[in-house]
Amino acid sequence: MNFFELKTGLSVEGSEIKAYKLDLKGPKHLYLMAGVHGDEVEGVYILKELFSWLRQTDEAAQVPLIIIPILNIDGYRAGSRTNSHGIDLNRNLPSLNWTSEAREKKYNPGVTPLSEPENQYLVKMFDKYPPHLVISFHSWIPMLNWNGKNCQKYADYLARYNNYPVIADIDGHPTPGSLGEFGPQKYNTSVLTFEAPVISDTKGLKEIWDENQTGLKALLCSKLIQSMD
Repeated sequence: MNFFELKTGLSVEGSEIKAYKLDLKGPKHLYLMAGVHGDEVEGVYILKELFSWLRQTDEAAQVPLIIIPILNIDGYRAGSRTNSHGIDLNRNLPSLNWTSEAREKKYNPGVTPLSEPENQYLVKMFDKYPPHLVISFHSWIPMLNWNGKNCQKYADYLARYNNYPVIADIDGHPTPGSLGEFGPQKYNTSVLTFEAPVISDTKGLKEIWDENQTGLKALLCSKLIQSMD
């Protein structure tokens, strides 16, 4: 599949945020993104391997597709959940339930929503290339967290392969300022938060990829993705 590089964004420290688009036009787009939290290397690795496969295959569904390998590039370099302002990017989007309160420092949402250049770049991307489905790769407790209409079917599809739990709300309540809240509200999009397991003494990055590659590749080749209804 033929991808070209889009105009880059800039992080707090002036690092380039890369984005790539499949050479295919359409009114709505499938986004694959990772590195919202810089210390979640597992999600970044999964997307790196998936992107490598997409570049080499012609089997995947032909849909408008955008890849953002690492949104929080400064945090990834520093091994930090937050960006260089100490802001959790997944609490900083202007959802209806955004709040300046945070129960822990690592969840700092910032003084105002959309204060961070990384999220400003993401929203500009969404405005120019409207999302239909966003799959955001994270790592924590393995699960598939879905938000938005018709999103559960994508989570259910992947769960057939990796047996991760499928849930609508983490901890039983919405996450203020998150992509899962903001995406459906602003763009009427589906947001699937893919929580991979964290690396351990018994499971490394390759093993995490191996347990997920079959399902992810199958999904991206499926009629479910091709239709994106």
